Amino acid sequence: MIKPFIPAVSAQATTALHERREIVNAILYVLRTGCSWRQMPHDLPNGKTAHHYFRIWTQAGIWEPIMAHLRRQVRTQMGRDPEPSAAIIDSQSIKTAPVPGSDKGFDAGKKIYGRKRHVLVDTQGFLLAVKVHAANIVDRVGARLLLSQLPRSFPRLCHLFADKGYTGPLLDWIAQRLHWTTELVPQAHNRSHQHWILVDGQPVLLPRPKTGFQVQRKRWVVERSLAWFTRFRRLARDYEGLTTSSEAFLQLASVRLMLSRLSPFRY
Repeated sequence: MIKPFIPAVSAQATTALHERREIVNAILYVLRTGCSWRQMPHDLPNGKTAHHYFRIWTQAGIWEPIMAHLRRQVRTQMGRDPEPSAAIIDSQSIKTAPVPGSDKGFDAGKKIYGRKRHVLVDTQGFLLAVKVHAANIVDRVGARLLLSQLPRSFPRLCHLFADKGYTGPLLDWIAQRLHWTTELVPQAHNRSHQHWILVDGQPVLLPRPKTGFQVQRKRWVVERSLAWFTRFRRLARDYEGLTTSSEAFLQLASVRLMLSRLSPFRY
């Protein structure tokens, strides 16, 4: 399924020591197990070789086209339009490992020193775009870093779901630059607060919610996607020196999840 997107062996190469499939398997092994490149099992290509191809393929930007191609196939398989018309945005602060690297900061709200993963997913939870930056950057600023690269990437996309962290001038910026409408989904409240939702543009008062976890319209989808990603041990913490490598592993995790949907008996 992804073979057409993987660069072929160079015509200048004398011999190909490893098949491209085995190199991809080695990269996915690191993603799933969270091991270092030096701990690659002997039945897979050498860790230095796998890391070399991971870096040059990341620099070539091959993971995003693969992710987009598989996402269209999965959405078609589900009986939906290949291109989404609505998306959900959210962020996740994650601790970083003690490795060299920039773009780190302290998230005062969640008391986490590290980086923040800003993700945009469709209403099924499939990744559309990702941006990794320092955790001290607030969501309103991080959203611009994520969305500024998407003016013409999704032709049908016109509606965005977000939480109350994405307020202020950001809403006007989204409307003017992307021509999207933004719906702020209210967060869960305590017993002492009222719970309002918008129905056909009109506020409707709901009964006071119970204590504990409350499912919030559409926002639970992106929370589930972030939970999917942290099941990959390489993503349980940010081990990468470069934010581009962190973004590549998130895209690879999305690819791996969609491959499981398209070919469940092989994976």
